[in-house]
Amino acid sequence: MFLIKRLFDFVFSLAGIIILLPFFLIIALLIFVTDPNGPIIFRQLRIARGGGEFILYKFRTMYKDADRRGFLTVGMRDSRITHVGYFLRKYKLDELPQLFNVLIGNMSIVGPRPEVPKYVAKYNQEQLKLLKVKPGLTDYASIEYSNENELLAKSPNPEETYINEIMPAKLALSLKYVDHVNPITDTIIIFKTIWKIFR
Repeated sequence: MFLIKRLFDFVFSLAGIIILLPFFLIIALLIFVTDPNGPIIFRQLRIARGGGEFILYKFRTMYKDADRRGFLTVGMRDSRITHVGYFLRKYKLDELPQLFNVLIGNMSIVGPRPEVPKYVAKYNQEQLKLLKVKPGLTDYASIEYSNENELLAKSPNPEETYINEIMPAKLALSLKYVDHVNPITDTIIIFKTIWKIFR
């Protein structure tokens, strides 16, 4: 099962990188031209399968060093987000470099979204089961909470709302996936994700 999943991840990510390479270059150019004061690729430490760590890649959507003001993005109009970053986030294009994470093998196409160490440290024993599988680009929680930023923007205390309400709900959905990992489930989630983005 896991060998088939890894083969699918490798082929899908490699094909995606090759096909999307022109878009990678265009996005990189837009980021550099509109805000040359930072890197094109944003790198962040996330927790991997088994509790280890890896570096997650994204196209940079915020001004340089914006993450020092907190990990959470509050609303799509967060003042830390660049003009190009707003567009990239809206259509999830900032996530495309994670195809390299999938190709390398520290992520999968489908799986629980990788979290930063700060929040994984708050997991209970049941939630730690998520670390038995590779984190992924998308899962049930990614689809259900695609508007997470807007939910946080409505909260008087976004950090507290994320920890006490949103994160537990997302982890419950991710655990639902972990309990039913199979090719059919993965295919359904991929198509639901594509539909959600373009709807």
